[in-house]
Parts: sequence; C-alpha cells; structure tokens
Amino acid sequence: MKIFYAIQATGNGHISRAIQLFPYLQKFGSVDFFLSGNNASLNIDLPVKFKSDGCSLHYSKCGGLDYWGIVKNIQPIQMYKDAKSLPLKKYDVVINDFDSITSLACRVQKVHSVQFGHQASFISKNTPRPEKKSIMGEMILKHYAPSPKHIGLHFEKYDSFIRPPIIKDEIVQAESKDLKHITVYLPSFQKDCLEKAFNKLSDLKFHWFLNDIAFKYSEGNITYYPVNQMLFNESLISCHGIITGGGFETPAEALYLEKKILSIPIRGHYEQECNVAALKKLGVPVVYEVGDDFDLIIENWLNSTIIYPKMKANNIPETLQYLFDTYHQ
Repeated sequence: MKIFYAIQATGNGHISRAIQLFPYLQKFGSVDFFLSGNNASLNIDLPVKFKSDGCSLHYSKCGGLDYWGIVKNIQPIQMYKDAKSLPLKKYDVVINDFDSITSLACRVQKVHSVQFGHQASFISKNTPRPEKKSIMGEMILKHYAPSPKHIGLHFEKYDSFIRPPIIKDEIVQAESKDLKHITVYLPSFQKDCLEKAFNKLSDLKFHWFLNDIAFKYSEGNITYYPVNQMLFNESLISCHGIITGGGFETPAEALYLEKKILSIPIRGHYEQECNVAALKKLGVPVVYEVGDDFDLIIENWLNSTIIYPKMKANNIPETLQYLFDTYHQ
C-alpha cells in the first residue's frame, strides 16, 4: 500500500506526531510525506517527498499572532499550482493532518482523504470551546482542510471518532522524575518578554527552549536551549513543571507525565483558546495576558496543589488500523 501523509508545518506538534507515527505506518506500506508551511524548527527525520510554503503562522513579539505577516505570505496562485501538482492518484491512502493544499488537491483531483489529527476533533460540537466562540475561528476549523472523513485526537473522548493523544515512545517509556527545574516552551514569546520575570525568581531554575538559540548556554538561573526534540524530552521528563502555550502535543505529554502545567495560549489563536478551555476543565491553570506580575503568577502556580486526571496514551497500531478501515469504508 502507498500512503501519502500531509503535515501542516505551522509548528512542531504536527511534525513530532508524524515522526512518532512513521515506523508504525511503515508496517502498513510505503509512506511519502508532504510538508506544507515553514514555521517548524525541529529537524525533520522523515522521507519528505513534496514541499510547499503553504500557509504559515507568524507571531508578534510577546505572545500574539501577526495577522499581517500571515496574510502577506499567502500565495494563492502558487498554492493552487502546488495542489494540482501533487500526484495523489498514485496513492492508495491520503492522510491529511490539517493541510489546506492537500485538501484542495483532493477536491481538484477527485481523490478521497481522511483528516487525521488534533484539528479533526473540532468537527464535533462536543469538543470544548471557549465561552465566547469565534465565528471566523469556527469557519477556519471547519473549512481550512475539509475531508469526507475524520479521526480526531484530543485530551478526552468527546465523541466516537476521537482518540487519545499520540505520545512519543520516549515519553511513554520514560520514568518521570523531578529535578526541580521549570521547562519553558512558548514559541510566540521572544526572550525579553519573559526574562525579567524568570530572573526575579532567582531560587528557581528554568530550562527555556527558544527558536533563535543555536546552542545551550546558561545565564543566572536560566539555561537557554535550542528547539531540539531529544533535549526537550529530557527536560520535560525531569522537570517539576512546564510553562507552555495552548497547543496540544506538549500539554498532552506533560499530563501523561503528571507534571504541573501553566498554559499561556497565543492571543487571537482560536484553536489554542479551544484547547485551554479543555485544559481548564482538567484543572490546568491558564494565563491569558503576561504582565509585570508574571513572577507572582508563577509563584502562586507552583505553590498550588493541583491533581490532574491521568492522561492515556494512544494505542497507535489500533488507531492506524481504525484509520485504514475507516478510509476504505
């Protein structure tokens, strides 16, 4: 069986999931990957056969989306050409992890596909949303990468087609420990937005992962890390807690390891607002704005007692079998 797998590279989560799934997918057939977008900073150890600039996210300096940066980099004519050029009819199965070009290609070429991943879970009205829904956000979730079939991933089974998160083998097989440091992964924040707050907490050690750091180094109570999967896994497994965005994969892994979590969703990012609505139901504290009192917020978070429900890991072989069975129904 020939498998086409589209990865939306607006961040590292989709790529991390694809890397974890790759050896399992190979048991079903040969796999070619399509990488769409250019926001990822992870090394991509996958057989990427096709690439497109697609649609990528751009961030403001301190925790928000740069809408103008997003819009000015969209090239609809090129995206249509990329969609037409994908040889989808050569493949037995097309798996789409929320990529608009692959979705367009399927419509143009009249090829069947299945949307597989976290965003697919939002097809269900049962999946948590913030108190104030965004009409535009709902439209994007529904129409950005439409597919006739969906298999979603989320923190809980909100609907029949939703499965548990894909947790990396390195995390599942690890023995969680507490070396007292705080892991920080907030790709929408630049260094000088948070540095003062961390420096004020001089008794705490921070492991801070940043896209523009080339090599590991320490200054005061902060150790700066490049975005690297192995280094991040090690830090997460041994941390006391993690400060991260409103994404899906990192909070899911932290919940699996029973780590303390402080979530800061990207401003204006509706999917992250939905994710933190789900996280709040699980007891995870959420901060929507980072101000001069952020050091006090961190202290209060660390001094609070929070017990989260145990997060299950996805049974990957079972889920993939379900995917292929669903695809051919």
